[in-house]
Amino acid sequence: MTRRPRGLRPEERELWQRIAASAQPLHPGRPAADPVAAHPPAHQVPQVDVPRKKPRPDVQDFRIGQSAPDLAFRMDLAPSITDRLSAAPLRMDHKTHKTMTRGRLEPEARIDLHGMTLAEAHPELTHFILRSATAGRRLVLVITGKGKRGLDNGPIPQRQGVLRHQVPQWLTMPPLGALVLQVVQAHLKHGGAGAYYVYLRRGR
Repeated sequence: MTRRPRGLRPEERELWQRIAASAQPLHPGRPAADPVAAHPPAHQVPQVDVPRKKPRPDVQDFRIGQSAPDLAFRMDLAPSITDRLSAAPLRMDHKTHKTMTRGRLEPEARIDLHGMTLAEAHPELTHFILRSATAGRRLVLVITGKGKRGLDNGPIPQRQGVLRHQVPQWLTMPPLGALVLQVVQAHLKHGGAGAYYVYLRRGR
């Protein structure tokens, strides 16, 4: 706790005046400081105004049973898998890509991962792509299904179809990334948003 200055006693003030009268000021033009003013008695110490607390903002009353605002909207700041694949650079022949996206190319092989867990689907997809590349296939179809939206009660939005979003990432990672040339969402006749065309590189 900070102590308040007690002020000068009469004998102390008289001693100060004697010393001040015999001393030579360093700055003659500047007035000498008054020790009494610098150290006022305790009963003359000015009171410091304590800032008041800011008033609380007005909050509307809420009654039990009152309907709350509808916050059921779902925020998804990340681009959709369709937009992400569409924005990917074209690495295959433009004419073949156009024919493929219109569903006019028939896949040479297909795999259905629908209903599998991530742990089950990953090795199945890896083996399928490796076998297809060894066999010299160029276009294969990977079926994931659109997925179902589960309960989304947490603060972080959950995507619909975990497997559908994970498969394109697996296809760009080792060891499949070196074999895959292009990944495109399939045409409606081949599954639409629940399947992918995987165009493989030509074997060397």
